[in-house]
Amino acid sequence: MGMTRPLPTALALLVLYSVPALAAPDQLEEVLKEQTKARQEEKAKELQRQEQIENLKRDRDLNQSQQQLDQLKQSRPEPTRRLPQASETQRQLDQLKNDQQLQRLQDEQQINRIQREADPLRQQQQIEGLQRQQRIDSLQDQIRRNQVQQDLDRQLQRQNLPH
Repeated sequence: MGMTRPLPTALALLVLYSVPALAAPDQLEEVLKEQTKARQEEKAKELQRQEQIENLKRDRDLNQSQQQLDQLKQSRPEPTRRLPQASETQRQLDQLKNDQQLQRLQDEQQINRIQREADPLRQQQQIEGLQRQQRIDSLQDQIRRNQVQQDLDRQLQRQNLPH
């Protein structure tokens, strides 16, 4: 009877010590998944913050152009031949504002979809793709804003010319 007692104890110790060894890789994998998910969520939040900053800059630029256009319209009665140019500039500014608002909504939807993505690799690819597209959109917006600003500057120069 004395011999049979140590065998179950040895077996119990073997099982007891091997279970953590088997569980450790699963726990490690789970911790790595959680860390990856946390990093991806932080990247998505950073993407949102960057987009908010870009939006504020775009709004500021558009507001400055709008103020200049308003000043141009109010400064003195313009000859009728200049009114269509101011109206066209106003139309361009309004279109820029609408396009930017639409782009913001689309970006928010895309960020929400990215945040729901379960696969971290796929989520990372989507974040990188959205960042690339946002850089392209930002450059295109800047080109359009510059064109409107140039039109506005030309109108201001014409107004300040002696009649």
